[in-house]
Amino acid sequence: MLFKNAEVINKDFELEKADIAVADGIITAVGRGLSASGEVFDLDGFIVVPGLVDIHIHGCAGFDACDATTEAISEIAAHLAKHGVTSFCPATMTVSSEEIENALVNIRYCMESPPEGSRILGVNMEGPYISMNKKGGQKGDYVKNADWEQFNKFYDLSGGIIKIVDIAPECDGADEFIEQASKLCTVSIAHTDSNYEQAKAAFSKGISHVTHLFNAMSGFNHREPGVVGAVFDDERVMAELICDGFHIHPAVLRTAFRILGEDRAVIVSDSMRAAGLEDGSYGLGGQTVFVQNGQARLADGTIAGSTTNLLQEVRNLVSFGVPFRQVIKAATINPARAVREDGRIGSIDAGKAADLVVLDKELNLKMVVVQGKIIKNNI
Repeated sequence: MLFKNAEVINKDFELEKADIAVADGIITAVGRGLSASGEVFDLDGFIVVPGLVDIHIHGCAGFDACDATTEAISEIAAHLAKHGVTSFCPATMTVSSEEIENALVNIRYCMESPPEGSRILGVNMEGPYISMNKKGGQKGDYVKNADWEQFNKFYDLSGGIIKIVDIAPECDGADEFIEQASKLCTVSIAHTDSNYEQAKAAFSKGISHVTHLFNAMSGFNHREPGVVGAVFDDERVMAELICDGFHIHPAVLRTAFRILGEDRAVIVSDSMRAAGLEDGSYGLGGQTVFVQNGQARLADGTIAGSTTNLLQEVRNLVSFGVPFRQVIKAATINPARAVREDGRIGSIDAGKAADLVVLDKELNLKMVVVQGKIIKNNI
């Protein structure tokens, strides 16, 4: 298979006129004047970027990862692929231990027998080890202190597919949890009332990620920098950002991207089952969420996830004035690196998975390729 004459975001994330040769789902070469067996697609006038990677998504198209059914994961994977997301981490929530276990077992099964569409990278475990004061859209009934023994059992039950686990480092037992869990997966600070000093100490213990920066955490103040200030001040930490223009003001997004630079920002959707559907009422983690004008809230007005997708967030950020190169890195290689998958996905380079997204100059989606398979073609 050959994609020729495109403007390609190359491995250095520079635009170059190039061809992309693909065989057996893998990129075999990127350059000019290539040849390959199979189908040939002339992409003159189009931009090819790496497949988008969403490492924090609860659901979409009417389904949720905690539904714990193969249908749910299959429908999420299919919907995401049609919107340019070629890899994802389904996220659990602060629900009962039994519900978490059921979700983990189901996702493990779906990874062993992959559905069509977006690739499942593993699980993002958001909760239950969070702060009651900063629970946000999580259900308070199941919030608990850090429990390393329980998490280790979850990890074993999952077959080692947990990619991210969240923790509020001020919780009892957090120090041991961070030190042990960081040996297995990425540990993320989330839903936390920590101050600047507590957050910085947690980073030194092994936290390397922050879940939806600004949301459900202590904010930035010139005398009390909070978790946000700690993240800005520590280059060891990568930061998720929900870029729908609602969770975070566009001016704050521009500022955050400037501070975080090219290699630390990670765009996530944090979308729930209403994504891709009409306004209305939907279930999320045992609670009812009301969606109006695309904004998801609990009955008390608390924000409860989003209804966006990564490609729309890419468009948003470009319209907000964030440089295109930085935006694409934040939607591809950075999230891949955050979950230790950048060796096989996240950039257009020989030897990596042939996950490609073709856009026109207005960033409209024209083609999606997952592991060398054409999922969508509007060219």
